Amino acid sequence: MIGSLRGVLLDRFATGEALVEVGGVGYRVTMVPSALAGLGDPGDPVFLHIHTHVREDALVLYAFPSRDERTCFEALITAHGVGPALGLAILSAHSPASLARALATDDVDALTMIPGVGKKTAARLLVELKAKLDIDLGADLVPVNGNGLAPQATPVAEVRAALAGLGYGLDEVRLATQGLPDDGAVEDLLKSALRQLAVAR
Repeated sequence: MIGSLRGVLLDRFATGEALVEVGGVGYRVTMVPSALAGLGDPGDPVFLHIHTHVREDALVLYAFPSRDERTCFEALITAHGVGPALGLAILSAHSPASLARALATDDVDALTMIPGVGKKTAARLLVELKAKLDIDLGADLVPVNGNGLAPQATPVAEVRAALAGLGYGLDEVRLATQGLPDDGAVEDLLKSALRQLAVAR
């Protein structure tokens, strides 16, 4: 079982894969687009955390720049109905930290922005992943009337809700918010999202 690779980047492919040479052997690994883009230039040294996925017809190496991302991916693919492709799609849209916040605040919309994830799947993932990722359910929560806790919506979640309220569709909202930082003033993030939509049109 391969757990990590330290070597030299040989090539990147439009299929979302990279070729990494380790000790004269080239390993073809699959990555999320942002991680793939961050590898540098051919000839640069790389170190990647690897999940080895064995199927009847293939052995696939999924590579991640951090251990947290690999741990998150491994938790995702143990959830019902989530395979490696959907796991990568979720990590393409959310960092482990932003995914943890979405789970802690029951932000279903954050998951339904991912292609292939509907409301029912998102609701099920919220329940399953909280246990698998050991999410701190007290994170990002605020008291309500002095009794109990209520989720504090993240700035990006508020921007998504605002865009939906303005009549933008799911694809447009996904496009506008996918590059936004996880924190910041809601007004500033909303302006950035609207600028992104204006450019796209």
